[in-house]
Amino acid sequence: MDPDQYWRTITDQRRAIAGLLAELTPAELDAPSLCAGWRVRDVAAHVALAPQPPGPLAMLREAARAHGSFHRLNHDLAVRYADTTPDLATALAGLADSRDLPVVTNHRNIHFDVIVHAQDIARPLSRTIEVDARACAVAAQRVWTMGWPFWARRRLRGVSLVADDSAWTVGSGPEIRGSTLDLLLLLTGRPSVLPALTGAGVESLTAR
Repeated sequence: MDPDQYWRTITDQRRAIAGLLAELTPAELDAPSLCAGWRVRDVAAHVALAPQPPGPLAMLREAARAHGSFHRLNHDLAVRYADTTPDLATALAGLADSRDLPVVTNHRNIHFDVIVHAQDIARPLSRTIEVDARACAVAAQRVWTMGWPFWARRRLRGVSLVADDSAWTVGSGPEIRGSTLDLLLLLTGRPSVLPALTGAGVESLTAR
């Protein structure tokens, strides 16, 4: 994929999330997402914050407030934005085309991030956000090769992942088969996807 293809997926996923948010009740926005400790509205806020990151001084203040924890910093920023933005759907829709980025990341990371977070929001509410399998394969390969924060190759050592809707496959050992999107969710630490996967590797992974 060239950079424009990455950005088209990012924009489409942001718009899909915004469209879903516009349909949700306050109770649904406050429902738990697939991210432990994050409400649906918090995940949506995190997606909306990517193209409008704080400046360097603000980031230093937030890092000090979070005692150096990157996870806590992300969480606290998202919760604050979620609780002070009355219409997250409109806010995210207005940012969907933005190509602005935090200085600490790049479009490849934002690409898999928004795909995964769209599912974090939709799936607990029994909703669907579609994404192209090829885009998922590119995202999965990025996560597989990047190390921190997912350490996918270490966590999934001894099994092979085989997509049944794309040509993507990695690893060695007993197979875990499923859609490329479901395998991407597994790579990024979403164990709730395991029931949707098949193969001898699922039992091997579950037993760890």
